[in-house]
Parts: sequence; structure tokens; C-alpha cells
Amino acid sequence: MLLTLDLNDARPLHEQVAGAIRRAIGEGSYAPGDRLPPARDLARTLGINSNTVLRALRDLRDEGLLEFRRGRGVSVAGRADGRALLAQRARELMDEARRYGYSRDDLIAILEELP
Repeated sequence: MLLTLDLNDARPLHEQVAGAIRRAIGEGSYAPGDRLPPARDLARTLGINSNTVLRALRDLRDEGLLEFRRGRGVSVAGRADGRALLAQRARELMDEARRYGYSRDDLIAILEELP
């Protein structure tokens, strides 16, 4: 799993990690039943605390995307629905727009101008 974090992003790291995993599931990089790498390995790869990764994994478990199995690790329970994936991307787009000084209404106007 290739995850990247944007240290300039204002969102908390656990939300960035959860979003990256959610995207990977939604885009088919992980299928239901696939196991994720251990949280400790993900944390080491990303250069963050393992508790941050665990918080992201718990959030995804609470959404029903992941399941924790004692002795077997974390596996994908289901596929992210399209709406959840689009909502995640829209949040990221809104964060990006804010960094450039655009409001929500400005972003909506830009989207309405698209063909």
C-alpha cells in the first residue's frame, strides 16, 4: 500500500490516513477480505506515530470498511461506496480551495461552469 501524507494539509494526520485508505479501497487497490499491513509498519513507512494510524483504522472500522480480527490483523470488510469516496474527494477539494482563498460558494460556481 502506497500512502502519502501532505504535511502542509490542515487536516489531522489520522483523517489523512483514513482518507488514503478509503480511497485505496474505493479504487479497488484492496478488495473485501484483503489484509492491510500492520499499523506499526504503516506508521513507520509514513513517519508518524502508530497511535495515529490506529485511530484512522478504528474510524474506518466504525464506518464498516474494515474489520479487526484477533490474531489475524485488519482486513477490508467491504468496498467504499461511490458517495463516500466522492465526499472524501470533495472535502479534499474544499480544503485545497480554502488554501487558495476560495470559499465554498466560489468552488460551487467553478463546478457549475464545468461542461
